[in-house]
Amino acid sequence: MPSHHHFLLLLLLFLSTTTKMTSYNIIDFGAKNDNITDSTNAFIGAWEAACRSMEAANMSVPAGRFLLSRTLFEGPCNNSDIGVLIEGTIVAPSNYSALREWVTFKHVEGVSIYGGTLDAQGQALWDCKNSSRRCPDGATTLTVMHSNNVTINGVNLINSEMFHMSIYGSSNVTVQAVNITAPGDSPNTDGIHIHMSNAVTVTDSVISTGDDCISMGHGTNDVWIENITCGPGHGISIGSLGGGTTDEAGVANITVKTVVFSGTQNGIRIKTWANPITGFVTNVTFENITMNFVDNPIIVDQNYCPQKTNCPNMTSDIAISQISYMNITGSSATLVAVKFACSPTKPCSGISMQDIMLTYDNKPALALCQNVNGTAVGLIVPESCL
Repeated sequence: MPSHHHFLLLLLLFLSTTTKMTSYNIIDFGAKNDNITDSTNAFIGAWEAACRSMEAANMSVPAGRFLLSRTLFEGPCNNSDIGVLIEGTIVAPSNYSALREWVTFKHVEGVSIYGGTLDAQGQALWDCKNSSRRCPDGATTLTVMHSNNVTINGVNLINSEMFHMSIYGSSNVTVQAVNITAPGDSPNTDGIHIHMSNAVTVTDSVISTGDDCISMGHGTNDVWIENITCGPGHGISIGSLGGGTTDEAGVANITVKTVVFSGTQNGIRIKTWANPITGFVTNVTFENITMNFVDNPIIVDQNYCPQKTNCPNMTSDIAISQISYMNITGSSATLVAVKFACSPTKPCSGISMQDIMLTYDNKPALALCQNVNGTAVGLIVPESCL
């Protein structure tokens, strides 16, 4: 798990490998670390200088609290080795707006973001949403869009209006040793959302939010998730899928291993709407997972409709196949610990379970199966319904 000591080692490594870099400090471009003065122009100035550099460069955010409005750090740049070194805290305006992103990296290659905190101050928007007033969706705190070879290491993301991190249309993205935190009742504050991206790695991180710790949308391939602590939140999810009006790119080659879920609404979940939208989920491995009082430890829900109103009430056309569950242990907060609610028109196939031990109230839990084919080997508790 990430720690202050771990981050210092990473920082020393970063500094040792960037001593020959030209450094652009936002203070030199007019930023004020007073938590009041809008320093957006200074951030953009430092970024543009690093981006123009023909050689490796870094942009430095020193200690202090810097107010930053919506900002786009855009490429392509003249070099593919830019470090963004954050020692302080970057703070969003406390009032909400209709903006969809706060800090965005777009069309960049070879960018590494190290350390620091991004505080989105999302409380005002959460209050609006919880009051049932008409409110904007909210802004994602950190977005990586249409980019390649991006590293996010040792960063703290707190109190996002909506998603804390979004990885969209990108490849070769590494997320390591991040801490993502928002209250368990904060609406739609997913930790990390991965969408239309490939070759994404998320490791050694702690995520505590009001929605999915990690979610994966359509067109997501080759994702490795390992050594994650999740909770509170809604678990790690593939989906929701099939909620649009056009057929979707599939989700394939996903590994989720060595995760601890504590007090979450779900553990490992695949969710699709009951719509005739085609797509697929295939070659997924869930391995070495610990559940601590989780409502739905293992769940496939192809009738997903969270608000229970205006549901499609048709059948899902998302094909789910070759899903492996291995060494899943711990406790369920509800009687049904394993639930496969698959589509009658596209039954789940190739489901395999090995060495499952999930209890409810210190007794064996239950498993429910609909429209699913698969195998179970080893010790399986609750008794397999495959």
